[in-house]
Amino acid sequence: MEQRDRQDRNWSSIPGAKQRGIGVAAFVQFALLGIALRDWRKRPGSQMRGGSKWKWFPVLFVNFIGPIIYLVWGRR
Repeated sequence: MEQRDRQDRNWSSIPGAKQRGIGVAAFVQFALLGIALRDWRKRPGSQMRGGSKWKWFPVLFVNFIGPIIYLVWGRR
């Protein structure tokens, strides 16, 4: 029975306020990722902590926190 309840859920069954919240969270996450990727692409590795751009690349794709860690701590 519990599995059937999960199958019955879809986007239209989510209340409007929660839909907007999910939309805002997704927008913020992709905006942070875009900003961090742009900075990562343009910044030389010598200006990043650890000295290597490629060490930071996978970090950028960790939800919310990855781009924030890079932008706050990863750059010199």
